[in-house]
Amino acid sequence: MAWVRSGSEGWILALKARTARKGTPLLLPHGLWVVREGEAKGGGEERMMAENTEALLEKDEKARAQVEARYRDGCPGCNIDRLRETNRGVPYKLFFYVWIIVLCAALPISSLFPFLYFMIRDFKIAKREEDIGFYAGYVGSAFMFGRALTSVLWGMIADRYGRKPVILFGTVTVVVFNTLFGLSTNFWMAVSTRFLLGSLCGILGPMRAYASEVCRKEYQALAMSIISTSWGIGLVIGPAIGGFFAQPAEKFPNVFPKKSIFGRFPYLLPCLLISVFSLGVMVETLHMHGENSKECDIPYEALEAEENKTSKEESQRNEGSHQTSRSLLRNWPLMSSIIVCCVFQFHDMAYTEIFSLWAISPWKFGGLSYSTADVGEVLAVSGFGLLLFQLFLYARVERICGPIVISQVGAVLSIILLSSYPFIVKLTGIILAILVDSASILKNVLAVSITTGLFLLQNRAVTQEQRGAANGISLSAMSLFKAMGPAAGGSIFSWAQKRQNASFLPGNHMVFFLLNVIEALGLLMTFKPFLAQPKD
Repeated sequence: MAWVRSGSEGWILALKARTARKGTPLLLPHGLWVVREGEAKGGGEERMMAENTEALLEKDEKARAQVEARYRDGCPGCNIDRLRETNRGVPYKLFFYVWIIVLCAALPISSLFPFLYFMIRDFKIAKREEDIGFYAGYVGSAFMFGRALTSVLWGMIADRYGRKPVILFGTVTVVVFNTLFGLSTNFWMAVSTRFLLGSLCGILGPMRAYASEVCRKEYQALAMSIISTSWGIGLVIGPAIGGFFAQPAEKFPNVFPKKSIFGRFPYLLPCLLISVFSLGVMVETLHMHGENSKECDIPYEALEAEENKTSKEESQRNEGSHQTSRSLLRNWPLMSSIIVCCVFQFHDMAYTEIFSLWAISPWKFGGLSYSTADVGEVLAVSGFGLLLFQLFLYARVERICGPIVISQVGAVLSIILLSSYPFIVKLTGIILAILVDSASILKNVLAVSITTGLFLLQNRAVTQEQRGAANGISLSAMSLFKAMGPAAGGSIFSWAQKRQNASFLPGNHMVFFLLNVIEALGLLMTFKPFLAQPKD
């Protein structure tokens, strides 16, 4: 035993409690103090303090037993519960782990869009230049179509066997099939590798569930913001990598000769860079999991709180069992938020496909005549702006406004912004570059803010035991709509380029008008009675 000074409050005693986990220090609450043997003024006082110490130790053991009764050794969910119970602060290290894994999954999704126009042209499958967008849409949709077929399965596997196997298999999938896509020599090989990449990479659903599980509720907005930030960064940095490093033999002939492998496969380098990054993430996943799997200490405060809340949590657990037994499809707060999110995701993927095609297409078709490097630069700037907003502003705005209001305001501003796109092409020089960069930043910030708010609603609508399956259902539905997005966007863009002289909404005016119709539909669905907010 040792004396500890507590300012002017007097003397309190800190003692080492024999705990079940690594001898965690146990601090006696203020007011409970004991006296060293031989220093007590009277035997009655010494006996009283000894009894207090024994009672406190007995209380400690009882509370610890109640905590341990809730958890099973080797259970991934129990390990997460124990970690959340004992970590009352922001789990920065785990959040970084989430961020880097989601970035690995997001980078290959849209990295092809800046060079897809040229890839389809090189495949020589399109008979006319106006038809390139049609075929590009199918290559862009293959990934999401594959993910739509398997997301529920990956969610169930993550619930049953833990998040780690799904994450590791997903990163291996990115390494293999993203590289094979860069080696594609014809249209059907490109479609096949993208489809397999989407169907076998089931990372996002488990990571969304994991992010909401490793932190307390007050930090869930930050967790979902990190997920959306990483996802959004991947969706803009991926195209930036694709734009900068595609066709390296033409851009950097001194470094990459035309007779080299990168001259023969002009779209391999950006895919290879993303695959190398994913390989590093896989190694980091193994390292991080090894550290996180270690048993964690349980401080006295958590034990005492656990004992005080035992009866309350027992009733909540019984009530939760009835909730778990219900079909997720009957959970309207969950399903309504998924449906609304599907509409916005359809819009976002169609926009992503259209923006790259619009920026690269010639002036005569109402485009910006950008090169792949120009598109990459725009998207890199957008990614930096998105990162700053999501990390430093979104969580504060969400606490003030709530996720639903953020989604509604974001949709209104997106409609106003997209209405200005057809008129931007009339500008030139530095003014054009500034406006395109600014519009791209704002559009991506608004899109990711909408998605983040809806992700929060989805995870709050279900219990932990249901989150893997719920996120699997969400990903399947959203992936189906995302698969239709690029195909619909490419087809609409190809059709619009053939009607440049139409009297009603000619050319790209029709493209952005239809995008606004979809956004307006999503906006209407964010209001009651359609969108139901989950109860706390």
